[in-house]
Amino acid sequence: MTQLQNQRIVLAARPDGRPQPSDFRVEYSAIPVPAEGEVLLENLYLSLDPYMRWRMSAAKSYAEPVGIGEVMVGGTVARIKHSRNPLWQEGDMVLAYAGWQRFALSDGLDLRLLDPGIAHPSTALGVLGMPGFTAYSGLLTIGQPKPGDTVVVAAASGAVGSVVGQIARIKGARAVGIAGGPEKCAFVKNELGFDAVIDHRAADFAQQLAEACPNGIDVYFENVSGAVWDAVRPLLNDFARIPVCGLIAHYNDRSVPGQQVDRLPATMHDILAKSLTVRGFIQTEFVDEQQDDFLQEAAQWIDQGKLKWREDIVEGLENAPEAFIGQLEGRNFGKLIVRLA
Repeated sequence: MTQLQNQRIVLAARPDGRPQPSDFRVEYSAIPVPAEGEVLLENLYLSLDPYMRWRMSAAKSYAEPVGIGEVMVGGTVARIKHSRNPLWQEGDMVLAYAGWQRFALSDGLDLRLLDPGIAHPSTALGVLGMPGFTAYSGLLTIGQPKPGDTVVVAAASGAVGSVVGQIARIKGARAVGIAGGPEKCAFVKNELGFDAVIDHRAADFAQQLAEACPNGIDVYFENVSGAVWDAVRPLLNDFARIPVCGLIAHYNDRSVPGQQVDRLPATMHDILAKSLTVRGFIQTEFVDEQQDDFLQEAAQWIDQGKLKWREDIVEGLENAPEAFIGQLEGRNFGKLIVRLA
């Protein structure tokens, strides 16, 4: 690629089950020219998140699917390279939703100015960005942890789960994490300070989880579903709250009759018998009311050493598809970010 070209990755085909590299296509085009009122963004960091798998599907969901041949969606940290908008200056560092490409145009309405002196700009895509706010809003609004509660979170080493457990502890609850593999479990326990962490790959996973939750589970933050839900469900206390954020165990499911476990009858039984609160959510539901509070509190918690994070940095936009495929299989360790420049 030369300086006169824009590198971008588009959706080439809709996946059937696990995404394949052939479902993506790298393209090169002329760098777009901003019209009056627009700015040209140079993306520096790209966020990779599990929700993107849903956007690759044509199935009805909370957002429109990415069209075949369209640029893959995603949050970015960008620098304004050229401005024809009086509200934005060249050189401003911004949070955008510019997708899997090096350069993009914006009318400025979807941008958030970042502190030019921020030591780690990529945190605007993680602990101080959408994943962090997802954890904050879902846990506090739906989970409503109280001091002494047991809060269990799946994918506890990930961008959302890691923040959920730490906020639970800040609020006086007991945090139990579920992660995959000894290295991730050690990080959750020793670096993030969870009270306990269980490896979902262990042969006796369900037994270990029960032992880690002797008083049952008051809040379960769902990121995974599948076999993890099977172990969690019997431990839920009466009136437990379950924010449903993700179902990563099923994102690559194929629609093959008879191959999926039917968990609905047992789940519905417990919702009724235990008076459970189960609510799915998208973080944008809470942005207008809570985002300012989140940014203020999270920044304070970071300064106080109460909120920590880990990033998994991939170099080069051309490596985004393989990194994204690996994320759906648990290969990343921390918030997955592509460094573009």
